[in-house]
Amino acid sequence: MAFWAYLLRCADDSFYAGHTDNLDARIAQHLAGKGSDFTARRQPLTLVWSQDFASRIEALEAEHRIKGWSRAKKAALIAGDWALISQLASFGARPSTSSGRTDLGSVDASFPVRPEFVEGRAATAPLAP
Repeated sequence: MAFWAYLLRCADDSFYAGHTDNLDARIAQHLAGKGSDFTARRQPLTLVWSQDFASRIEALEAEHRIKGWSRAKKAALIAGDWALISQLASFGARPSTSSGRTDLGSVDASFPVRPEFVEGRAATAPLAP
């Protein structure tokens, strides 16, 4: 069974990070206003990044780490710009204003996030490849 970490871009240009075991169903929940209160108030949504993981804990760890990233670092992840992610990580680990988390540290080589570019793929469209 695959598990997913994902990023949504909301209508107000904010990001929402989550994880799930069924990406299509979870995106449908968000679009129906039932995924979270945060996304329900910020429609429409666009899926801008996702990655599959072998276990739920890996997907959850990815979600939590990404939630702690700055907006610039999230944008670099979406673009698959690993040089920029590394550069932003070298400035020190600072939590994003949305999470307030401080225990996430900076990017390290053991974090298995691969870029999967889906910029502009509307979450309202079918999520088939």
